[in-house]
Amino acid sequence: MKILLERWQQFLKEDSTVVTVSIKGVPLELELAADEQSRNDGLMFRDALGENAGMLFMFPDSDERSFWMKDTDIPLSIAYLDELGTILNIEDMTPHDTTATSSEGPARCAIETNKGWFENNGISAGDLVEGLPL
Repeated sequence: MKILLERWQQFLKEDSTVVTVSIKGVPLELELAADEQSRNDGLMFRDALGENAGMLFMFPDSDERSFWMKDTDIPLSIAYLDELGTILNIEDMTPHDTTATSSEGPARCAIETNKGWFENNGISAGDLVEGLPL
């Protein structure tokens, strides 16, 4: 069963769309989650994430958003973005925590990366994400 799950995850990764964005000149390669199913699945059941990699969750509108970490094994940081790509807030999230982590205002997108990626790269609320496929 584990081998089947690993092969399915590899298939999903190969079939996914990847975009590269830049925040304060730092590149970040993001797997795109733009439909309901890919947003619901997110980074669940993954063992690791590349050093400068993550997932971009895109929504059809701006609204208050919240994420949780059910079935997610990787410690993550999440940045919520407004419709212009400006970071509203950045929060750290703990694996398997079902507590909602919310945006501080209407968000059009969210980016999940390895926990601490934003802080380690000097990125904070108010910074602009360039190269978003909006």
